[in-house]
Amino acid sequence: MSGFGPLDLLNLYATGVFPMAEARDSDDVFIVDPEERGVIPLDGLKINKSLAKTVRAGVFEIRVNTAFSGVVSACAASAPGREDTWINPGIEYLYAELHQLGRAHSVECWQGGELVGGLYGVHLGAAFFGESMFSRKTDASKVALVHLVGRLNTGGFKLLDTQFITPHLLSLGAVEISRNNYQARLRKALELVGEFEPFGFLDVDYSKSVRPSSAVSGAGRAKQSITHIS
Repeated sequence: MSGFGPLDLLNLYATGVFPMAEARDSDDVFIVDPEERGVIPLDGLKINKSLAKTVRAGVFEIRVNTAFSGVVSACAASAPGREDTWINPGIEYLYAELHQLGRAHSVECWQGGELVGGLYGVHLGAAFFGESMFSRKTDASKVALVHLVGRLNTGGFKLLDTQFITPHLLSLGAVEISRNNYQARLRKALELVGEFEPFGFLDVDYSKSVRPSSAVSGAGRAKQSITHIS
């Protein structure tokens, strides 16, 4: 990805596309433009009773942006059922640069002083582009997502992009929308400003307010268009 920097990466997101590598050890990176896009409606996150109880109990300590590189590395690591990843070193470096610019964030779950789950993504306007999540303890990534959505709602965000649909995301309320629909939502979100660290928002206080919610329907697999960029 020689000559391709963090501002170029932001421009990709602003036009509705994103990069992926073929594999962790691959030098090749592609621009992906799915025909169907995964999103989580910010008023439609599905929280079952068990998950709500876990959040309210404070099983995990929630931190934000304290271990961004650690979260990305954990997302890039192999795991049962995910032996390879689309996050190669070049992509990892670019997101670290975005983080330094205040454009990429992590929501982290800690337990006993250990990072046990979390997610990271890119912030542009009032849109948050979720990139990846990981979990080393039951429900850790789900708890991170609950806190992310609470933060985005409080901060005035209008779009939470998940890129693709997976069974895991479907269980949390993700839905699939057309490329044109996504582009329209993205344009509106980019006209606004979302605050990732909204004044007065405390994860400890927010967790106490979480209650079970209704299911949100959504199904299907995303078709995609890819362009080679390196």
